[in-house]
Amino acid sequence: MKKNTHPDYHTITVVMTDGTTYETRSTWGSEGDSMTLDIDPKTHPAWTGGGQHLIDRGGRLSKFKKKYEGFLG
Repeated sequence: MKKNTHPDYHTITVVMTDGTTYETRSTWGSEGDSMTLDIDPKTHPAWTGGGQHLIDRGGRLSKFKKKYEGFLG
């Protein structure tokens, strides 16, 4: 088997959005680092079953509506 082909796995601490933590092995960061999550299974709508909200801040949806506003009427 070739040497130095496998990644370096080490223990890190993952901090969830509610402040809970757990330790896992990862190739991310260095030994003992903490990874703070912005989105996790406790808050993301894909896992919590929350509704999807369409937020358009003058983007594609607004351009589409403006382009076709007189098409049907």
